[in-house]
Amino acid sequence: MTLPEWTRLENSAIIYPSCKTRKYAAVYRMSVTLDRNVDAETLNIALNNVMGRFPSFRYSIRRGVFWWFLSKLENNPGLSAPDDLKPFDIKKNGGYMFKMSADGARICLDVFHALTDGTGAMTFLLSVAAEYLKLSTNASIEYGKWVFNPSQEPVEEEMEDGFDRFSGTKGSLDEEKDAWHINGRVEKPEILNSLGVSLQMDQALAKAREMDCTLTEFITALMLVSLQEVRAKSKGRKKSPFIRMEVPVNLRPIFRSSTLRNYSSYVYITLDVSNGDYNLEDAVKEVKYQKRLYVQPARLTRRIAANVALEDNLAIRCIPLFIKKPVINIINHLKGDKYATYTFSNLGNIELPEGMAEHVKDIHFILGRTRKRSGSSACVSYGGRLNIDFSRKIREDDFERVFVRKLRELGIWASVQVPSEPLRPSHGREAARRPVYRNGSLIPKFLLTF
Repeated sequence: MTLPEWTRLENSAIIYPSCKTRKYAAVYRMSVTLDRNVDAETLNIALNNVMGRFPSFRYSIRRGVFWWFLSKLENNPGLSAPDDLKPFDIKKNGGYMFKMSADGARICLDVFHALTDGTGAMTFLLSVAAEYLKLSTNASIEYGKWVFNPSQEPVEEEMEDGFDRFSGTKGSLDEEKDAWHINGRVEKPEILNSLGVSLQMDQALAKAREMDCTLTEFITALMLVSLQEVRAKSKGRKKSPFIRMEVPVNLRPIFRSSTLRNYSSYVYITLDVSNGDYNLEDAVKEVKYQKRLYVQPARLTRRIAANVALEDNLAIRCIPLFIKKPVINIINHLKGDKYATYTFSNLGNIELPEGMAEHVKDIHFILGRTRKRSGSSACVSYGGRLNIDFSRKIREDDFERVFVRKLRELGIWASVQVPSEPLRPSHGREAARRPVYRNGSLIPKFLLTF
């Protein structure tokens, strides 16, 4: 497979570099905990062995005249020192939009969202972890859904921009009303508070089946009624009656794509408490029917096509990026987080091949600091446990406390860890690495970023 020197940034990722600042960027962390301490030198070899199988990870974000674009890197990535989950300087990171580090028995992967979504990042991390185990323990790895064979040639479809198929399709955006937000004392920009909740999958699944819903629907409903309780106790007369959860949706199984780039959308799940609060049973019904309605392909297509049409609009395309960037940033700052109270991202259940599973103790997924909302949550299931990692920029943890209490009231025992497992680094310092590009020509910038 011949990699293009330049390629366009996919539609859903345009927002991330446009809103990136020194204090804020859409970053997230995934981690794999092994049954032994990680040797950094061997992990670095494993990382570079796997890079050829994931060509989309070898691109860096660059400014074009009219839009951002991706440029292929010629230099290899290297391991970073363990650090807090925070925005990082892409240029000083060798141009790479991800950072991998070894912290005791954990392998951590920090990702700038413009590179890929959670599914793509987790596949990459687990493939590196598998190669590491193969090199360090001679483990026999059976490759599959989450673990790719680094010796195989990459598949061209994995590099596709899945949003191209929506170009030219008519679409429209739903009009949303402002959601209620959790108030609290905001921490300094460099501080990310977190709390990890780990529970038995069989208990949670049994309760979800009892309530005739999926696990994601059950957790979403429980979070919404927990937020409802926090709202009822919060001060202020003019409180929006809309408690709204933003739930990311993986578009790959819906539109039959195997891309490893960003290919996700979202749905809003709302409880309108204008006429009173919901009990859990009624909240589950609301979540179940709203989610299943909004994830229909026709509804998703309408929203996605509207966003693609904005990018394709000739008048917008002709505006230089130095004008577009601050405008997009201001709009995102004023409206980007207004319509949702909280985010809940469920990556699903991870099943690893037997030769790898015996060495992998745990897997976690945590979202970085939000811009306007108080916080967010992400979860992943592995080895019979469901790990939910909450992150927030405010000091108060009222929502998390209510959520854990409600879990225990339902007979689901949850262990709590503060800070959450992925945020326990031993700090280090590292030298900056400069990116190396194949060609410095300006012509492709004009051609591919218009």
